[in-house]
Amino acid sequence: MARVRRGNRRLLRRKKILQLSKGYWGAKSKLHSAAREQVLKSLAYAYRDRRQKKRNFRSLWIIRINAATKQRHLSYSQFVHGLKMAGLNLNRKVLADIAVRDPKGFDKLVEMARLKM
Repeated sequence: MARVRRGNRRLLRRKKILQLSKGYWGAKSKLHSAAREQVLKSLAYAYRDRRQKKRNFRSLWIIRINAATKQRHLSYSQFVHGLKMAGLNLNRKVLADIAVRDPKGFDKLVEMARLKM
């Protein structure tokens, strides 16, 4: 069997790994084996955190809505139930934004939820 020399391919692969590891500290940005381990770990973290970000934001929105409803003497669950009974299908992102940016508008939503409970 003939010998296969992968000089160019190998160089390109190593170059790609070192390019991805730019900005890492110490050997993790200089040495191929250390850089490769760190790049794989970084890609795994990125994959995991893209999913976690969705959970974290939903949790943040719920916390904001809960704080706003507590100020108006209503619990979060009662508020959401009242909105569902009123037929308002606003998602938590929009509700949290209204609670922060438009308190008077949020007061109206709370009143609607109270009336329909």
